[in-house]
Amino acid sequence: MKYRVKVYRKGLVVIPAEVRRKLGVYEGMILELRVENNSIVLTPPKTLKDAFGVDGDEALKVAKLIVESRKKEVEKEIRS
Repeated sequence: MKYRVKVYRKGLVVIPAEVRRKLGVYEGMILELRVENNSIVLTPPKTLKDAFGVDGDEALKVAKLIVESRKKEVEKEIRS
């Protein structure tokens, strides 16, 4: 489907609500912008959950454990 959107001051463009809902785009979200053959392509970045599919929830838990573990290591190194 094609949409026509207006470019406002400072390059602001409004993404139609239908597209935002379909792609899960929300206020404050960071989108990836690429230029491909004279076209602008905006895409929501993939999350860890997207990358790991059905194991996404477990992957997020593991990633959080790794981050917490590394924080503790850094704190320990700083105190030494």
